[in-house]
Amino acid sequence: MLNTTKTVARRLRRKQLVVLESTTYPGTTDVDMREILEAPGLKAGEDFNLAFSPEREDSNNKDYSTSTIPKIVGGYTNNCLKIAGALYSTIVKKTVPVSSTRVAEAAKLLENIYRAVNIAMVNEMKILFDKMDIDIFEVIDAAKTKPFRFQAFYPGPGLGGHCIPIDPFYLTWKAREYDFHTRLIELAGEINTSMPYYVVEKITGALNSKKKTLPSSKILVLGLAYKKDIDDTRESPSLKIIELLAEWGASVDFNDPYIAKTKKMRKYDLRKNSVPLTEKTLKNYDCVVIATDHSCYDYELILKHSSLVVDTRNATKGLENNGKLVKA
Repeated sequence: MLNTTKTVARRLRRKQLVVLESTTYPGTTDVDMREILEAPGLKAGEDFNLAFSPEREDSNNKDYSTSTIPKIVGGYTNNCLKIAGALYSTIVKKTVPVSSTRVAEAAKLLENIYRAVNIAMVNEMKILFDKMDIDIFEVIDAAKTKPFRFQAFYPGPGLGGHCIPIDPFYLTWKAREYDFHTRLIELAGEINTSMPYYVVEKITGALNSKKKTLPSSKILVLGLAYKKDIDDTRESPSLKIIELLAEWGASVDFNDPYIAKTKKMRKYDLRKNSVPLTEKTLKNYDCVVIATDHSCYDYELILKHSSLVVDTRNATKGLENNGKLVKA
């Protein structure tokens, strides 16, 4: 981000508007970026305009698009805010002006931390309720009938995407400058990043119940994307699950209708191609793991033709178990 700012600074002209949209810690825009942009001689708020307006998106959300999601805008000065707001008003239906770039930066972090913490809570409850033989998804369905002061969050095999698993720790890092320890954020991160390990433990236990061991088993992971009906694998828990299964001796393949093959990523280089999902394919594996609940999957067919299914998403809700299904 700051290297890009240096490139912009070399070409910056008077009266131009520079807006940062990437999620970051408070102070990035009005201190770090501003100092770089001002280095050649122009002054923010006088010679050029500077603002922060965080990106808000939800991949594959049919109810909200770029133009219909309200846009938070914070300016370095009131005039910067006015000009940035005027620009975004031509693109989105509603802008939300705030008093500073730092407020805008903090608002975006709050949005993502709110999700991360609440998902960690239901992930932890999922593990506990599993030990108590209570279905966490039934619990959530019951709780969300309360018409006030409850918002449903759902557990899964871990967090994915570029935002939720990473962004909260920008604030954790910045908090050290203020001699403050963000305990809740860090604990939520620990819980969420531990979920793939929990899933692998459930797979191991399910195989053992069938008198099979993980090192001698063939496993098919369904879904490589971090959420259903998209092709984005950034920080996907499926990648960690596959890595762990392979490290512990299993032979692992994947299927994803949106992803033909894996690509080299920051932490992973799996070098795998998506295998076809057929009755014959399903019968060839000792265990099928539903890691991403794509809408196009025929879960009845999957359950019928698999010898063992571990469902991390409650995708098989309402289907007959027949002793093949394990919820994780």
